[in-house]
Amino acid sequence: MLSFLTAPMVHWPEVIMTYDAADKALFSADAFGRFGTPDDGAPWEDEARRYYIGIVGKYGVQVQAVLKKCAALDIAVICPLHGPALTGDIDRYVSLYDTWSSYKPEEEGVLIAYTSVYGHTREAAETLRGMLAAKGCNVLLYDLARSDLSEAVAQAFRMSKLVLASTTYNAGLFPRMETFIEALCERGFQKRTVALIENGSWAPMAGKVMKGMLEGCKDIAWTETTVRIVSALNEASLAQIEALVEELS
Repeated sequence: MLSFLTAPMVHWPEVIMTYDAADKALFSADAFGRFGTPDDGAPWEDEARRYYIGIVGKYGVQVQAVLKKCAALDIAVICPLHGPALTGDIDRYVSLYDTWSSYKPEEEGVLIAYTSVYGHTREAAETLRGMLAAKGCNVLLYDLARSDLSEAVAQAFRMSKLVLASTTYNAGLFPRMETFIEALCERGFQKRTVALIENGSWAPMAGKVMKGMLEGCKDIAWTETTVRIVSALNEASLAQIEALVEELS
């Protein structure tokens, strides 16, 4: 016996999932899909997280609605359009989708995303990472000019705290940082603690621009400390990084 669950905007307007009661199989369209092939050996959650945030992430409200419908079903296998069929611990897959679609952090940790021109902003980001790691924090560091942007975005949704570190560029942001923040906002980034590191030789503006770009995001807690670098780290900016470490840890 087949039954049908409407799932508009997950992630197309016309999506309808199908449940086969005989095999307890949910044909879930794009939901629960991931990048890659069934035999590539990649952990499901890493590529599924990147797939979800990149493709479905904007539609958390709609995903929550269809998860409520699925809660009434006895599911033994999930068959998405993309990636492998899911068997075994179905509750784990559903739980992760619930976390992602409600925009809650997946784990406690800090993601530091930076753009650097001459290496000084990179030095600040690496210094912050080292100090946080010494405190026992879970820390990820992404050079946005050299990293896969979709991976950095997915990891920002995974972690509970985000540090944005950018040089000032034409009174704004280095382009890759601007693209990164736009990608976060487009996907409903919220419920996170955010800290800023700005660099600029004569008129640092990156911090103001980054904060302004995130103003429309919900439930953002800003750290009291914003690190300001004038070209390169000095005693004053190192002291600010130390204060930021105390806040984030």
